[in-house]
Amino acid sequence: MKQTYNYAFLDEGSKKEIRRATLKAVAIPGYQVPFASREMPIGRGWGTGGLQLTLSLIGDGDTLKVIDQGNDDSVNAVSIKKLVQACTNVAVTTDAEQATLIQSRHRIPEVPIRADQILVFQVPIPEPLRFVEPKEKKSKHLHAEMDYSGIWLRLYEDIVKWGKISIGADYPALAHKRYIFAPSPIPRYDLPKLHQAEGLFLFGAGREKKIYAIPPYTDVEPLAFDDYPFEVEHFEGCSCRLCGSTDSFLDELYDEAAGQTFYQCSDTGYCRKCRERGAQHGK
Repeated sequence: MKQTYNYAFLDEGSKKEIRRATLKAVAIPGYQVPFASREMPIGRGWGTGGLQLTLSLIGDGDTLKVIDQGNDDSVNAVSIKKLVQACTNVAVTTDAEQATLIQSRHRIPEVPIRADQILVFQVPIPEPLRFVEPKEKKSKHLHAEMDYSGIWLRLYEDIVKWGKISIGADYPALAHKRYIFAPSPIPRYDLPKLHQAEGLFLFGAGREKKIYAIPPYTDVEPLAFDDYPFEVEHFEGCSCRLCGSTDSFLDELYDEAAGQTFYQCSDTGYCRKCRERGAQHGK
């Protein structure tokens, strides 16, 4: 007997509850809104929070793109796309410009997000204070009082020990001059893309049962000291071995057979389009 599911897998009551939490998150940028995270046909910690946001928002008129650290073809991205397609009628794409809804694990596409697009993040740890205050009850009080001295101390200790702030991914930032939030483990390179962006960014943590958001045209300020400013990763002198791009986030890879290090675009959809444009121009 063929198993049938409600449209977009979740029941309508669940989708309504998730959308209510999402609206509250949009109204208070950076604030973590609790929600009743549902059981999903994937393990917690593998994108259940982002998937629930996607399923609560998606409709037949949408075009979906799913990426895992920039890759459209990873196991996680392909599995999520197959699940969404199995219980909806939406089209899927690898082109960020064609998508209306993008679900991502740890990257923001190279092409800027437009006002008619939503980017959903899969978030493992939504609490930016977790490493300085493990108790959630206490961290809620710290957020309420805007007492972020612990996280500033962590940054200072990094400078004392390493001579710089060593945090790479998931760099803490201040949303709308009020809440410090965890931007999910995106590289520092992607963090400035959240500032005053045209599109809506939603963050879902299924295991932790939290939703938060960065609405369009919101100030997002990475935490930094005046004498140790925020810096992104640099790739001077490097280019993608496939498309030749010098203005995208590059993954450093090692070819054991050749004994050489090479670079490749993390955003595979962007890399593919660059190669197609190069082919059209005879490059």
